[in-house]
Amino acid sequence: MTTTFLPFSRPTIDEATIAAVSDVLRSGWLTSGPKVQAFEAQLSEYFGGRPVRTFNSGTCTMEIALRIAGIGPGDEVITTPISWVATANVILEVGATPVFADIDPVTRNIDLDKVEAAITPRTRAIIPVYLSGLPVDMDRLYAIASKYGLRVIEDAAQAIASSWNGRRIGSFGDFVSFSFQANKNITTSEGGCLVLNDAAEARLAEKYRLQGVTRTGFDGLDVDVLGGKFNMTDIAATIGLGQFAHLDTITATRRRLARHYFALFGADFEANTGAQLPVADFENSNWHMFQLVLPERITRAVFMEKMMALQIGIGYHYPAIHLLSLYRARGFGDGMFPIAERVGQRIVSLPMFAAMNEADVERAVRAVKSVLQ
Repeated sequence: MTTTFLPFSRPTIDEATIAAVSDVLRSGWLTSGPKVQAFEAQLSEYFGGRPVRTFNSGTCTMEIALRIAGIGPGDEVITTPISWVATANVILEVGATPVFADIDPVTRNIDLDKVEAAITPRTRAIIPVYLSGLPVDMDRLYAIASKYGLRVIEDAAQAIASSWNGRRIGSFGDFVSFSFQANKNITTSEGGCLVLNDAAEARLAEKYRLQGVTRTGFDGLDVDVLGGKFNMTDIAATIGLGQFAHLDTITATRRRLARHYFALFGADFEANTGAQLPVADFENSNWHMFQLVLPERITRAVFMEKMMALQIGIGYHYPAIHLLSLYRARGFGDGMFPIAERVGQRIVSLPMFAAMNEADVERAVRAVKSVLQ
């Protein structure tokens, strides 16, 4: 019997959402319209009434937040080396200088002690990343930002439905960016949203997402800032509305699957294999991913090859940004952020998506133990 392949991630789109997308396609209004407005209204309510604007990616939301904050050439922005490269690329896009701070070896998020040590007179902002949906210490983060007068652009791409001490990520803080890319906990196929502080920032975000345009009356049009083409379509927003309706169930399912992973790996897994499990946080994290750091005795490529041979999909998130050629050319190199470099070489992501069941987790754990032991 051929074993069915268990992918690393797979979105679930229900029939009601598929039917709703068909209705949009028949309506003749495909680009930004009433569905985008409805999706933004639901997101705003979810985040405690804060202004929310949607976009065609989670990447551009961070770039736009930097532009709204007035950050550009001559400014420094501190971020983590362990993230999708977009987190640092947006800093370059606005002409600012990325400054990396090493990560905490346990949470794998940016080390806030190292953030504070990296602050200079040119520092204007911090972009923390909530890897796998696990937030940093939010109280400490904002205490640092307040102490030095810095803006915070939260890369919460993976953190929809995550929280900090009972408060939803996005319901407080400064700028908060979420991604709705296809492998996120909820998806719009591609897209993202930015939570803002006030109506003035929201209006400026609208300009930046659509060529800087301001319309008045029937035919008034002006452009006073340089914007781009970043708007979300009604098709994408309709998928988002369908997904958003299931967010609580999706989050509960992921937490249940994560608990099952821990139970099956057992208390002696790390000691027996040398691998490192994630932090067992079932209050704050939405469990976007379940990640291991592999022991030094096996390379990631070999591990992935063996897992794929057992029909288990594996991802890796992420290689250290500062060792990519674009950043090496800017003076970064080996040995500068040793914890991030070790994790970036050895981190793997096990299957985790809402359509999984306990038997899928059991297959994945059996495969991991077989390969490592």
